[in-house]
Amino acid sequence: MAQNKPFIRLVDGPREVNRVRNPTQYLSGSTCKKCLLSINGTKVKVYPTGAFAYELTLEPGINVFNIVATAAPDMVNKKITYNYVLPSRDSVKEFGIDSIETFPKGNLVLQAGEKIAFRVKAWPDSRVVVNGNTPLYEMPLNTAGIRGIYQGEYVIKESDNFMNSQLPVSITDETGKTISRNTDYRFSLFPKTGPDMLITRGRLAHLLFGLGEDRLGGAKIGYIDSLIPLKMIGKVDSNYQVRLSKYRTAYIPSDVVSFLPRGTFTPSSLTGNWRVWGDSLFDYVSVALSTRLPYQSSQQVDPAKIVVDVFGATNNSNWIIQMENALEIKNVYYDQVEDEVFRITIDLKHQQHWGYQIYYNNNNLVIKVRRQPANLSLDHLTIAIDAGHGGSNYGAEGLTGSSEKALTLAVSLKLQKALEEMGAKVIMTRTIEKFVDNKDRILFYRDSLPDLLVSIHLNSSADPIHVSGASTYYRHIGFRNLSHDIYKRMLELGLKEFGNTGSFNFMLNSPTEYPNALVELLFLSNPEDEMKILDEDFQQQLVQKIITGVQDFLKESE
Repeated sequence: MAQNKPFIRLVDGPREVNRVRNPTQYLSGSTCKKCLLSINGTKVKVYPTGAFAYELTLEPGINVFNIVATAAPDMVNKKITYNYVLPSRDSVKEFGIDSIETFPKGNLVLQAGEKIAFRVKAWPDSRVVVNGNTPLYEMPLNTAGIRGIYQGEYVIKESDNFMNSQLPVSITDETGKTISRNTDYRFSLFPKTGPDMLITRGRLAHLLFGLGEDRLGGAKIGYIDSLIPLKMIGKVDSNYQVRLSKYRTAYIPSDVVSFLPRGTFTPSSLTGNWRVWGDSLFDYVSVALSTRLPYQSSQQVDPAKIVVDVFGATNNSNWIIQMENALEIKNVYYDQVEDEVFRITIDLKHQQHWGYQIYYNNNNLVIKVRRQPANLSLDHLTIAIDAGHGGSNYGAEGLTGSSEKALTLAVSLKLQKALEEMGAKVIMTRTIEKFVDNKDRILFYRDSLPDLLVSIHLNSSADPIHVSGASTYYRHIGFRNLSHDIYKRMLELGLKEFGNTGSFNFMLNSPTEYPNALVELLFLSNPEDEMKILDEDFQQQLVQKIITGVQDFLKESE
């Protein structure tokens, strides 16, 4: 009876009155399964699950939408108002400063010679200066016809003495009238005393290329071992800037480093003896150094190679000892690609990458290479299944109130059962409803070392109508085949393509120790996709396609 009682439940909940700057908006959610639904008199499709989605096109000003759900003899309605405000493209209307932007964004610690870029929107035809003496220059009219955009760079000087300060920006008109405004962010000079060396700690220390702002954070160079000293040259908010080599800098989060005493040497080393060998399970490359140095690794394909750049290293190696018990490593060689960047290249015998780990044994850099499994049948392999989200991490919410964390667990348990019935050993992030931090997931699988990992998720979009379909993701090019083979099989179910995405900065895609793939089954925000994933029979079909994709990957690797 409750299913026949009309109600209106909106997701990504608009308030009763909303102020927006985009003319395209969406009303989506659910009502009773038998309900008739209309918005301003226009009939709206209600899916068998009760979900609906409707696209709005707003006119400037006030737009009122009346949503009516009817299941005779009952009716409910809800009124939603949007105030569509056109984006301001006007010049400043009165003397003063409208906004100050600084780049890079954030609170900065800087050294003499470094620059802060400024963009200021202010009263046109005026004199604008930073910190009392550095002029900014008014830019020519842009395509929107806005005047009063001033830009320029402030170069940090040895004589500067600000510490955790907001820098003043002032504007002066032709009469001499002056107004000042401070930056939003704070700036400090790199201290001339105190520590300037860092050392990595923990098992998840990682370097960043830059200071990303998207939902996945800054793009990672990769994880590095603990107890590696790094030269600190600046700080942006909670990230330290470090010098890797003569021409390379990077960033590292403050929570994975500690300070070393002032006077600690900047890390550098000549390379020493090399050794390449194997044991019963892995192959190894070992390079002797006098201190631990930071590094960056990458994979190459066709042919398969592992490339490791060691920062701060200079070649002093005159031979490489290679033992016959190394079964996966075909050859190893090196190149001094630039000052303080020493490149190690490892040729692999098989075309498919099966993973590697880089770490230090005392001061010896070790690259531990996984061999291709001798038997690529499922009943001889260990498969890891990661059910996304869980506990307090709900993930996406569907239009009917469905939960990503519950659905990923349901699909993962079906996948576990099917694989175990085929003889595979399966290890799971979670088999019950609970929270598991992504850092704990990575460490668990790093220690468990599965033959491959599949992470199960569901997607979501602000557009519930036009965005739908299946997608898969990988970060390292050597693991692309796993995600692509699963993706192709999933599309056989008639799902819309959302793509196989590479270089994806998701934490579960970051390990190099084993092939891994992130699978976004469907979009919970789309009513048709949600209807499909709520169907247990369709969940089972997805499971079979994922398994077939894994089998395709294994067959290609033979």
